[in-house]
Amino acid sequence: MDVNGKVFAVTGAGNGIAREVTLQLLAKGARVAGIDLNADGLQQTAALANAGDRFTQHVVNITDREATAALPAQVIAEHGQVDGLLNIAGVIQQFVKVIDLPFSEIEKVMNVNFWGVINMVKAFLPELVERRQASILNVSSMGGYAPVPGQAVYGASKAAVMLLTEALYAELLGTNVAVTVIFPGAIGTNIAQNSGVAITADADSAEAPKHKMTAPSEAGRVIVDALEKGKFRATIGSDAAMLDRLARLSPKKATEIVAKQMADLLS
Repeated sequence: MDVNGKVFAVTGAGNGIAREVTLQLLAKGARVAGIDLNADGLQQTAALANAGDRFTQHVVNITDREATAALPAQVIAEHGQVDGLLNIAGVIQQFVKVIDLPFSEIEKVMNVNFWGVINMVKAFLPELVERRQASILNVSSMGGYAPVPGQAVYGASKAAVMLLTEALYAELLGTNVAVTVIFPGAIGTNIAQNSGVAITADADSAEAPKHKMTAPSEAGRVIVDALEKGKFRATIGSDAAMLDRLARLSPKKATEIVAKQMADLLS
């Protein structure tokens, strides 16, 4: 897809990876409807973009089904059309084992990461199938195929996004809608802070860089490239690529490696 002149709805556009994707799409001549719960974050993205009316701000909670159902009409009113949906918004859970994880935290993570994607897809898909060329891109996670201790529910939510996206690909074969799933590894964003999650003291220490991070700008580049090429799937970061291969060859070994490497995140 040539993104120049196309209109994309991007969730989480007020920060992190989604902000980078938004800025890069706008730089290529696209129009973006930025969707986020954080109004201040959207205003900061707008200031960075300096794209005039090619970027619109939509303060919406994606877990609110009625609010998301109203979004397509709002985007079309602002931009005249909608050609793509990028579901990037997400939260992580508290770094605790399932036995210690409260149901309120489980529900929050599933509501944002899974139901938020469902709400957006159900809202926008009827519009997208009417376009000559359209895209749906959903962000899963390395944690969806290589489980991280202390992030079991987060991983489960992202595994659900993976399977949902692959099923959408199958259902939309032969149509005008391309479907892509993205698997980021560790990305240098504020997702923990934005999720209301405290990192353990050890993980915040000077030794923390042993968990290599990919820059958000690089994550944005990979996502925009996958969108333009209509890829079925893409990984972000050497960690995600390595574990993707290992998880296919030996799921047990991949699980054990991640458990050992990430054990310091659990207090």
